[in-house]
Amino acid sequence: MTDIKQIISSLIEKEINIDVYDYIKEIEDSSKGDYAFPCFSLSKEMHKSPVDIANELVEKIKDERIDKIESVNGYLNFFINREYLAKFVLSEYDNDKENYGKEKHDETVLIEYSSPNVCKPFHIGHMRTTLIGHALYNIFKYMGYNTISINHLGDYGTQFGKLIEGYRLWGSEYDLSTDSMDKLVEIYVRINDLCANDESVLERCRENFRKLEDKDPECVALYEQFKELSLKEFKKTYDMLGIHFDSIRGEASYVDSIDEVINMLEAKNKLQISEGATIVDLTDEGINAPCIVKKSDGSSIYASRDLAAILYRARTYDFDKCIYVTGYEQDLHFKQVFAVAKYLDLDKKYVDGLEHVSYGLYSLKEGKMSTRKGNFIKLEDVINESISRAKEVILEKNPELEDIDETAKKVGIGAVIFSDLYNSRIKDEVFDLDTMLNFQGETSPYIQYMYVRIQSILKKTNDEVLLNNVSYDKLTDDLSYALIKTIYSYNSVLNEVINKKEPYLLSRYLIKLANEYSSFYSNNKVLDDNDEIRKTRLYLISMVGEILKSGMNLLGIEMPNKM
Repeated sequence: MTDIKQIISSLIEKEINIDVYDYIKEIEDSSKGDYAFPCFSLSKEMHKSPVDIANELVEKIKDERIDKIESVNGYLNFFINREYLAKFVLSEYDNDKENYGKEKHDETVLIEYSSPNVCKPFHIGHMRTTLIGHALYNIFKYMGYNTISINHLGDYGTQFGKLIEGYRLWGSEYDLSTDSMDKLVEIYVRINDLCANDESVLERCRENFRKLEDKDPECVALYEQFKELSLKEFKKTYDMLGIHFDSIRGEASYVDSIDEVINMLEAKNKLQISEGATIVDLTDEGINAPCIVKKSDGSSIYASRDLAAILYRARTYDFDKCIYVTGYEQDLHFKQVFAVAKYLDLDKKYVDGLEHVSYGLYSLKEGKMSTRKGNFIKLEDVINESISRAKEVILEKNPELEDIDETAKKVGIGAVIFSDLYNSRIKDEVFDLDTMLNFQGETSPYIQYMYVRIQSILKKTNDEVLLNNVSYDKLTDDLSYALIKTIYSYNSVLNEVINKKEPYLLSRYLIKLANEYSSFYSNNKVLDDNDEIRKTRLYLISMVGEILKSGMNLLGIEMPNKM
């Protein structure tokens, strides 16, 4: 996309021969201008006060694309010619349409997210990683990166030894052909209770896991059975959310490569033995806690499996960036893993490309969720409840609506996704279904409703929505101009999401665009009797509708045709 900031920076640089692009910022309040440049950044180099520099530049810079420039306390405020900007934005949009705002990049970006534990329920604790990760995947892909989504399943660990032991004890009581995950969870809760009161049972569970690592036929057969049942349940939830992965590989896939990791670390004299465990001391990296790469009983651990996965991904994908979307309680773990990765036989670019994108956690009003204790809320249940409530609201407002179930599904699922992506990812949240499913205010249903209203208007007319029908001088009023400026900023918002790994920036942008459309619609007759005005406004609102749809799709939300 052509960059208005670049035009302004070129005008300034023509006078002072200093790169100023990064200092130019957009002004929210159009009454004060469209873009501002602080001359403070030039003061030291030019040996003048910012106010003097601003006053001099105001007199020198002249361009037909700029209506006026004001010098305000050392700032240059640029007022873009509104008719020029309208023509500029609408022309670029017309060239790109559904690709508006896109770019093209050569980098390969891996995004690991969701990663539920096999044999455990897909509960709301997995919701944030799944929704944040999927939104980032969509946005990186839209912006032209070679993007690969990875579901790194938790399919290895002592919990499987526990489940194997529980199934041996009580398997005859459970028919796993129906409600399999609920029954596996019940077995898991029971065996954890027993382990808490009987150390010998816990030791049998540990022995089961060691046997599993040694490929014991009975343990492997049970493990594969439990894993298959889990994947079927996970797929149901993913299908509801419209999520697919380019790669689904569990921790177990990397176990056979752990020896290679250990050998690399050993060759660089980085391994030590501490209380029987094999560790890497990271004091030199500024990390006081050592990274355990092998337990005292010789079995593998998360860190060693993650290191083996990094080796595999570097060799398989030749990635430029590998992003891990997990809760902030894993901050130390990833600091340790990334630090140890420096000692593997890897090109520096792979280590530099490792990034942990953390987020705050959901907790219940009663406290932290725990599968062992059986207190959790299944994500599938949340989605179904949201769809049910959406249907009730729609039936109340539009009982004759066709395809009401499909609409309720889009509205209900959208409400869950948007509520999760509306705030900064780092914030802890107390899970409250009533708040999540509140359809009033700054919500997904509000944006969906604005989109539906736009489609309804477009269907009421026989006018073709074409750029050559647009009169740009009819788009210079404040409300039209606000929409044009916001549409133009779509690309910069998506780039900011990518830079900060914060999908909520897109959510807030879409609310802003929907609000501006609402103000525009309330104060302007779109289907005006004046032919020029009507056709121009139709084109403008069609743009708004497409950007709302595009942005919501990137968040993982579908738009209904009617509500």
